[in-house]
Amino acid sequence: MNNTGLQHTIAGCRNNNRQSQRALYDQFYGYALSVALPYCTHAEEAREVVNDAFLKAFINIGRYDETFPFTTWLRTIVVRTAINQYYKQLNEKILCDITEGLDISVEDDFLSKMEVEHIVALVQKLPPSYRLTLNLFALEGYSHPEIAEMLGISIGASKSNLAKARARMKQMMTDYLPKKYG
Repeated sequence: MNNTGLQHTIAGCRNNNRQSQRALYDQFYGYALSVALPYCTHAEEAREVVNDAFLKAFINIGRYDETFPFTTWLRTIVVRTAINQYYKQLNEKILCDITEGLDISVEDDFLSKMEVEHIVALVQKLPPSYRLTLNLFALEGYSHPEIAEMLGISIGASKSNLAKARARMKQMMTDYLPKKYG
């Protein structure tokens, strides 16, 4: 969809035109899912986040400023929806503190040996608080003070969650590589 077509589709969405909403959904579903997957435990949860995000986007489409890329606006909605999903699950689950070893060596080219799907699958296995912090820091580029404010935790907790997420990822990758390529 070119820029003119996108503007026309967005205009239709602002008028609650169902065909325009469907066209926008179809065009950006894959993108939104790729944003949501690293934040979620499994693909079904990511699809739920994406659907909730699109609902929010359609409700708030009047706030979209067309001088900025639509994908940036949609990405923000998807990430915030994933954070909301985390908090909803937090109320339903009791989280345990998992202590991780910090002296885990992984060969330098381990990422080049792994397929993207396997890396995402490993990220999805992280405890939700670690996964959120890792994604907000590494994928979205937020600072620890920003993450702390978004998640309602201390800056130290943000730093700790990131360190534990990295250690856990290294351990899972170390365990994964010999099985896959050993």
